[in-house]
Amino acid sequence: MGPEDGHTAPLRVKICGLTDPVALRAAVEAGAAYVGFVHFAPSPRHLSTEAIAALGVDVPPGTLRVLLLVEPDDRLLEIAAGLPIDMIQLHGHETADRVTEAKRITGLPVMKAIGISEARDLDQIAVYAPVADQLLVDTKAPKGASRPGGNAVSFDWSLIAGRRWPLPWMLAGGLKPERIAEAVRVTGARQLDLSSAVESAPGVKDPAKIRSFLAAAAGAVAAEPGG
Repeated sequence: MGPEDGHTAPLRVKICGLTDPVALRAAVEAGAAYVGFVHFAPSPRHLSTEAIAALGVDVPPGTLRVLLLVEPDDRLLEIAAGLPIDMIQLHGHETADRVTEAKRITGLPVMKAIGISEARDLDQIAVYAPVADQLLVDTKAPKGASRPGGNAVSFDWSLIAGRRWPLPWMLAGGLKPERIAEAVRVTGARQLDLSSAVESAPGVKDPAKIRSFLAAAAGAVAAEPGG
């Protein structure tokens, strides 16, 4: 049973790609369950490990700090182990064995992102579910994209309608406040991940948009039967 089960439970929202203290504070104060930091140079949300350390220490207990990495080598994983974070998110083409190695090297739980564009992409879930601590079900990046995620595009949610997996998972990919209720209804997701939806420009988080999205998420749950 994961966070997606039991519609009386509140939605848990992850605000990913935070880069400054003001937006981070807005996310925490508005009730984000997770805050995410990106260390991946092609991303407009990329931060140095030093900047991640400075932001991470300001997150109060109860909000999980997630570090997004893309195919990190062992040295970067060793550095990550010393940062003030609570979970690693692997967002590249890492194998299941590599997920296990990342957990061993860092001593942290690992969330594995899986890109979806068609039904056969769901086969990956059976590969990663036995080794990951959480899954992030995201839109597969278009061919030639420089980033594996954060591209503000949704996949066909009906592909995962009615499906359940034996570990917690998040829905990602082009989520907008006005579509939260639909996303929850179609997919059964109880955790949502977003980045570009709360930006005023690529890589620039907007505190007002963060507050608006989290308020909409709370309202979507209140509208659910039994919520």
